[in-house]
Amino acid sequence: MSLNPEQFWNERYAETNFAYGKAPNIFFKEQIEQLPKVNVLLPAEGEGRNAVFAAQLGWEVNAFDISSAGKNKALELAREHNVSIDYQVGNLSDLNYPINSFSAIGLIYAHFPAQLRSEIHSDLVRLLQPGGTVILEGFSKRNLTYLAKNSNIGGPANEEMLFSIETIQSEFSDLEIVLLEEKEVELNEGIYHNGLGSVIRFVGRKK
Repeated sequence: MSLNPEQFWNERYAETNFAYGKAPNIFFKEQIEQLPKVNVLLPAEGEGRNAVFAAQLGWEVNAFDISSAGKNKALELAREHNVSIDYQVGNLSDLNYPINSFSAIGLIYAHFPAQLRSEIHSDLVRLLQPGGTVILEGFSKRNLTYLAKNSNIGGPANEEMLFSIETIQSEFSDLEIVLLEEKEVELNEGIYHNGLGSVIRFVGRKK
């Protein structure tokens, strides 16, 4: 019997080690460091590595995930670095964040179910202030080839949950594209993102 997503992530994040490490994602780090430090929302934030890094920079940080185990690890990491983050457990539709309330949104390996993804992305854009920025890195559809050669690279095995240039252009059509590329990268993020993979990187600005 397969686990539902909440059970899957709770089991993964219940492990002693941090599944994707404690260091922030490199692309997120590079991009968030360039922006004015206001407030950022991090959906599907897992164990909090990016949230804690943003808080260390001086951002007001909101994060959420379906995993309570992820929240526990994120708060542990925040205490370790003596910073504060607001971390909620639940789906976006349940959390009632105000529209136009965030200056940045970070979507780092936030692979939502294909049937829900477009709606979630639209809802997230509505939460972004005019002039606000989306930072996204996630596995591309081409990553399936890399995953077949090396299971340690991680990422969904379901092609519909993976990104393409066209997916981003369609689902973030209300944003001005600052950067959009598909790139082969060498990941070294904790236990579950290791090796050569294919990612989509996107920076978009709300008009």
